[in-house]
Amino acid sequence: MIDTLADKMADKVNERVEQATQYMEKVASPRTNRVVGLVLGVPSWTVLGLAKWLDPNPQGYGTHLQLGMSECTMMHFTGYPCPMCGMTTTFALYADFRVIDALFNQPFGLVLFGTTVALAIIGALDVATGKGYWKRALSWVDRRETKVAAVLLIGMLGGWVYKVFQVHPELLG
Repeated sequence: MIDTLADKMADKVNERVEQATQYMEKVASPRTNRVVGLVLGVPSWTVLGLAKWLDPNPQGYGTHLQLGMSECTMMHFTGYPCPMCGMTTTFALYADFRVIDALFNQPFGLVLFGTTVALAIIGALDVATGKGYWKRALSWVDRRETKVAAVLLIGMLGGWVYKVFQVHPELLG
């Protein structure tokens, strides 16, 4: 029953996304493309700017505390890292061009940081030109939807397991 409900919900979401995509392709003018560029760019530029501004915590996690955020609830109560543990630190390391350190800190961060950089570039190109590069990116993802979702899910889970063993090497035996 849950599978059927989930399938129906997924079909409905895909239908709505397809409708929205078709609508945007019809009405997309250079001005619309520039607005979409801003919608993609502003959050991406902000994240990348903050990552550059932050000092990566040598512990491998906890860099987010510099933003005034609280300690990770999961780490606090269980002693184990959350699935996104170390991601802010990893972004700060990438922003400082410390690629090897970032990869060893949280391997899945490469996927998320790369995606953020790609969105920042697409946003900048669309703001500058109004050509609608976002449509090409959306089309690329849409054609590979299942593979993209699998890479994100497996990558996040793999990064989490990696971080658990990094924080608790005694679990390796």
